[in-house]
Order: sequence, then C-alpha cells, then structure tokens
Amino acid sequence: MSSSKVVVCMGKQVTEMLKGVLEGIVLAILSGRSAYGYEITAWLREQGFSDIAEGTVYALLIRVEQRGLVDVAKVPSEKGPPRKVYSLNARGRDHLEEFWRTWSFLTERLDKLREGGK
Repeated sequence: MSSSKVVVCMGKQVTEMLKGVLEGIVLAILSGRSAYGYEITAWLREQGFSDIAEGTVYALLIRVEQRGLVDVAKVPSEKGPPRKVYSLNARGRDHLEEFWRTWSFLTERLDKLREGGK
C-alpha cells in the first residue's frame, strides 16, 4: 500500500496527529527550498495529505513568520497581487533541528512500546 493510500485510509486519526506536527513538516519543506503557501499545500496533497486545507497552511505560515522562523519576500505574480515566498532562516533551522530531536525521541519510545515495552 502506498503512503498516500495509508493516509487516506486512516482519515481522522491521521488528520488529528498531523495537526501537531504540521509546523515541523512545513519547516522541513522550507529547509529544502523557498515556497509560497499554495506550493506547500499542493506538495502536501501530492504526498497524500489530502485533508490539509489551504487555510490551515496559510495560518501556520503567518504564525511561523510572526515567531521569526522564516524570511518572507514578496514576488510579483502573473495573476493578481505579489506572492509571499517563505524561506527558512537560521532561527527556523534551529527550531527544525529541535523538532527532529523531539520527533526522534518520540518515535524511539513509540517503537519500544509497540515491541511490548522492552
């Protein structure tokens, strides 16, 4: 079963868990390249996260911008107003590293729990 089918099959539980890690996922996307909100949403959907609303991503981008984790540049758009393009800055990279440390800690504990608490 492909990863996109797994996400679709698990529905609500995945959506709820995803809310807690979506910031880290978006920061990880931005660690690879700059992007604007719609690009991030489209990439998430391509990866099987079909329940992610565009508004959720935009609200998250506003929060990480306010917290100083990303730099924002306004880039002219062929259609409509300029786009806000987000790129991860040094503070955001530090935050992402902390996210990955926390993620590793949690997955190690969950793997042990799955194996019967050994």
